[in-house]
Amino acid sequence: MPARERRRRRRLTRRELLVFLAVLGPGIIVNMVDTDAGGIATYSVSGARYGYDLLWILTLTAVFLALIQELIVRLGTVTGRGLAALIRERFSLRITAMVMLALLFTNFANTVSNFAGLAASLQLFHLPPLLAIPPLAFAIWWLVVKGTYQRVEKVFLVVSLVYIAYFVSAFLAGPVWSEVGRSLVMPKLRMETPYLVLAVTNIGTTIAPWMLFYQQSSIVDKGLDAEKMIYERMDTMVGVFFAVVVGMFIIICCAAAFYYKPGVGAVSITSAEEAAAGLAPVAGSYAAYLFGFGLFAASLFAASILPLTTAYTVCEAFGWEATIDRPYREAPQFYLTYTFFIVGSALLVMVPRINLVFIMVASQTLNGILLPVIVTFMMILVNDRELMGEYTNRPRFNALMVMVVGFLYLINLALIVSTFVSSG
Repeated sequence: MPARERRRRRRLTRRELLVFLAVLGPGIIVNMVDTDAGGIATYSVSGARYGYDLLWILTLTAVFLALIQELIVRLGTVTGRGLAALIRERFSLRITAMVMLALLFTNFANTVSNFAGLAASLQLFHLPPLLAIPPLAFAIWWLVVKGTYQRVEKVFLVVSLVYIAYFVSAFLAGPVWSEVGRSLVMPKLRMETPYLVLAVTNIGTTIAPWMLFYQQSSIVDKGLDAEKMIYERMDTMVGVFFAVVVGMFIIICCAAAFYYKPGVGAVSITSAEEAAAGLAPVAGSYAAYLFGFGLFAASLFAASILPLTTAYTVCEAFGWEATIDRPYREAPQFYLTYTFFIVGSALLVMVPRINLVFIMVASQTLNGILLPVIVTFMMILVNDRELMGEYTNRPRFNALMVMVVGFLYLINLALIVSTFVSSG
């Protein structure tokens, strides 16, 4: 190969890397923030109660998540509009209002859960939540309201690095890696209601409707178009990989610390705080503190993103200005929605004797009910040739997505049936 051609290719490769680094952000952020307090609790309970037996569910979920987010990348880069705006334009106002109402309730419940995660992590470090939650809530509010999108995104990307804590905790717990490998690829079905409910909950925790709205809004807010689609796909795949692997390592960590610990076996832990405390006898206090620090950062991370995505979604759905790069006078509804979620959630967490576990479970249940409906809307939108042009789904991709959506509806039905059976 001539020297000139080699230099040209090196320049091209360098340019592509720089473009990818510029695009980097929405895909990684939305996937990493999905491992919030509710997610950590779900993965912790899965490992403590069933060992490695639920790892295969996350392998399957990773495929579903990658396929669904590919639709989001295409919708965002091709149309230049958020998902809520597209739903408003394509469907009736009544349908839009119903979807927004469900999202408002779900996102608020999830935000409350993440402030509860903050409180639990603070207790591990002997800090009283009543004193620590108010300044943390103000810091979250100030970061977004007073910052630009670029500044906020950089902070969130740096905070994402804290999930390394779970990798460290898992290795310190000393799992049997050969058993882990088999559980990742070999389904271990148990025909019992608690196992099925927990399997469904793992899927609902990993793929949430809010993350689809947030990612598409972030793509639009960042100004990414169809020419940069391939880079945003790469960004998304990196995020999917790390998000699912973090979930797997939390399960592995708690399985080694509880389920496979001699003399303990299957246990039912009710919070991520208990999971962190339970690691100390097996892997030492450092693992417990690493886990607690990961819980703190994940909760702080999600407590910032969830109100933000709600503000984006509501404003887009009703045609209001939706961006953090504009002052308050140009986007009052956006800032008021964000502020209400932060203040309301922080206050609710500090109310004594409130059943935060119920709020967490209820929000995840509603996520599971809403997810296949949102994906159905996405399928209709992405197959609209007038809207998407040459970027509509190919027949094979459509067939694959029909199977995914069908499975999600079946999982949704299984969740409802299992809930009624267990309550009966």
